[in-house]
Amino acid sequence: MAIGSLSSALSAATSGLQAAQAALSAVSDNIANVNTPGYTRKTVVQQEQVVAGAGAGVNVTGVQRVTNQYLQAASLTAGADSSRYSVYSSFLDSAQALFGDPSASDYFFNLPNQISANFASAANDPSSSLLGGQALNSVSNFLSDANRINTQIGALGSTATSQINNDVTQVNSLLTQIDSLNTDIARAKVSGGDSTGSENIQSQLLNQLSALMNVQISARSQGGVTVRSTEGVQLVGDGGASTLGYSATATTPGYITATTPGASSGPQAITVSSGEIRGLLDLKNVKLPGISDQLGEFVSRAAQALNAASNASTASPPPASLTGRNTGLDLPTAVSGFSGQSTVAITNSAGVVQKTVAIDFTAGTMSVNGAPGVAFTPANFLAQLNTALGASGSASFTNGALTLAATGGNGVAIDEGTSQKAGQGFSQFFGMNDLITSTGLSTYDTGLSAGDPNGFAPGSTITLQLSTPDGRPLQQVTVAVPPAGSPTMGDLVNALNNNANGVGLYGAFTLDAQGGLTFTGTPPQNAQISVAQDSTQRGAGGPSMSQLFGLGVGPRSTRADSYQVNPTLSATPTLLPMGKLNLAAPAGQSAIAPGDGSGALALSQATQATTLFKAAGDLGNVSMTLDSYAAQFGGSIGRDAATAASQSASATAVQTQADAKRASVEGVNIDEELIHLTTYQQAYSANARMIQATKDLFTTLMSILP
Repeated sequence: MAIGSLSSALSAATSGLQAAQAALSAVSDNIANVNTPGYTRKTVVQQEQVVAGAGAGVNVTGVQRVTNQYLQAASLTAGADSSRYSVYSSFLDSAQALFGDPSASDYFFNLPNQISANFASAANDPSSSLLGGQALNSVSNFLSDANRINTQIGALGSTATSQINNDVTQVNSLLTQIDSLNTDIARAKVSGGDSTGSENIQSQLLNQLSALMNVQISARSQGGVTVRSTEGVQLVGDGGASTLGYSATATTPGYITATTPGASSGPQAITVSSGEIRGLLDLKNVKLPGISDQLGEFVSRAAQALNAASNASTASPPPASLTGRNTGLDLPTAVSGFSGQSTVAITNSAGVVQKTVAIDFTAGTMSVNGAPGVAFTPANFLAQLNTALGASGSASFTNGALTLAATGGNGVAIDEGTSQKAGQGFSQFFGMNDLITSTGLSTYDTGLSAGDPNGFAPGSTITLQLSTPDGRPLQQVTVAVPPAGSPTMGDLVNALNNNANGVGLYGAFTLDAQGGLTFTGTPPQNAQISVAQDSTQRGAGGPSMSQLFGLGVGPRSTRADSYQVNPTLSATPTLLPMGKLNLAAPAGQSAIAPGDGSGALALSQATQATTLFKAAGDLGNVSMTLDSYAAQFGGSIGRDAATAASQSASATAVQTQADAKRASVEGVNIDEELIHLTTYQQAYSANARMIQATKDLFTTLMSILP
């Protein structure tokens, strides 16, 4: 009986000695790694050993890391937010710098003021080729700066795309490593080994992963973790690691996909709501295209304001011909919808009027030299205009552009009068005397109304991609141009808004008073559209629907690149419209005085005219002067950069605090570990003495036995 008791005591002391050894080993590791980044302190898990209802020592069931799930989640969330706003702020700082220093004279938004100043100087001496050339140079500098800025914004977008691809590659590597460590940890758990080393490495990998994209993490019962996306798609788990991809085209927004192991459905779009990848997606899908669109709107309205002044003016003497821009329309449609009156004048080289053709759009008549008007319709407008011009000139319409020419060494000039369509006079709408030209369609103010023919080939199609604001696809719809029996713009808008085959479930297209076509998404999806494919064409060789109306990212993000000073004026600055046509001049006297600088003065005042700016970037539809819009635009870029920097600093501060709280629980406290070291040393010593005492007692008992 005594020997059995001694054996139990010896067994208990031995188990205690082993437990103390395991605890001392854990404490030693903790102290050794006190300065190791990412190290989480560990403790031994002890359990009372019971035999036949009686205590029989202690059993070490394993070694575990001291973690706090809540603090870990808070730290990972803060890290994801910090990375998101940090990269967002960095790119916006670069974008803001492209526009220059607001205090410098070459600041981009100050350039329109230089244009005004140079034309004001030219107005004082309209015959000076030097002053005229300086005015043209200031316009050219403004347009070339816009081109440069927009090109570099595009380069920032390309950099963001490259960084997204790099981040996705890194995420896939991290997911693979986390999955591999799951196997190692589970194996160690089953065998009763120490898995804390693998768990520490896995924890650091999760920190890196959350900095790239936010994830949901939960512990597996067999050891390791399960990683899921925001909406719960498994990225790491029992089946292995998923593979992420970045899906994007030149015309549609980018988004992240996940392909789970063994999945038959292929990649599925997942939500990334934070992390560096989300910041880059926001930049690539929304912010940078928005800046390009707003820059395009600013430049196009600046061009429109200057062109309004130049089309209301003329050179002295007037040029032999005027050729307009491609309106993207057929002539009958382009002419319909005008109101008021405009006059085409043929003058000799001295500016003396030889013939006038007064076009009364409201009455639908043309009057030659003040004679009674002859009726015209949009369909026979060109023929009637040629008849009215007679031997003095001619009119033609090719590829969407109107040309007026004088004969016999004479010149042609236009008085805008009261003519008006979509906020533009007759000459301006057709671009007959533009100071600034474009290689494409730019303002998207087509002048079309619901009753006008849409002009697109019946049956041709446009495919629209509907996406969430973060780029995830909602639905792709293919809309066919209505048949010949439904030819109007109203019919086309109805087809686009159809619930079954159009965008009606997610929003609606509207045709505004200027003939602009825009899409607005409805809550809760607040969908955005992009053009995946467009086979429509307006007339033979005409623009597609997306080109004419500027649908999607493509046309709008590049329009700031398309402007230039009219090549004719660049080659011959004397053709600058420095004066105005005076139809009230007495017969036989010049209607265009050589010293008239009223046209140049109007150009200098163009930036002060109130202009309707369409929604672009951060601004909605607003009516203001060019100078005011420049201040709003420049200010919004600065505010966005400052806000992003503030968000980055705030998120970083939150991350620092969350990491500090997490470290206070999970990190090594050298004072606590020294206390534990002393405790376990004393326990080890006590168990060793117990073993020695048991041995001595056993020896004594054995010696007294007979």
